[in-house]
Amino acid sequence: MAEPHEDNDHDAVRTLAASLFNRTWDLLELDSRTTEQDEEMVHAAHASRHHWGQVGEPINLARGDWQIARVYAELGRGEPALHHARRYLECCEADEHGPFDLAFAHEGMARARLVSGDQAGCEHHLNLAMDIGAKIPKAEDRAWLQTNLNQIRKRLQER
Repeated sequence: MAEPHEDNDHDAVRTLAASLFNRTWDLLELDSRTTEQDEEMVHAAHASRHHWGQVGEPINLARGDWQIARVYAELGRGEPALHHARRYLECCEADEHGPFDLAFAHEGMARARLVSGDQAGCEHHLNLAMDIGAKIPKAEDRAWLQTNLNQIRKRLQER
């Protein structure tokens, strides 16, 4: 993990990282976005991940890559979506972040595979996400995963 710049206050950088992460989610949840909002979403996701790289724990960095993958998948940009989804998956496997993150790493890979036109890869990661997701302790977290997997399945059927 990189150290924050000397003139940056640790708490301020942390607050900024979280704020950018939340802003990215606000943009992702819009029913429709302008081109400018799409660009803001990309920049906010990357900026959040950058700032987490200065002050965050490994899980913050991993989830930052997941969010970037999600943004690119939402925008239909397969190559960068796959790149960041792989980074998240590799981190989850290496650092053993638990079933929640590992299931969402496969959810991210499924989205990235879908927008890359790899239906078989999408289905493979959907199945892995389901299997791993069954081990998530909190019911509300399992439900959130299921909601996301259902979104992917719906898009897969629409193709």
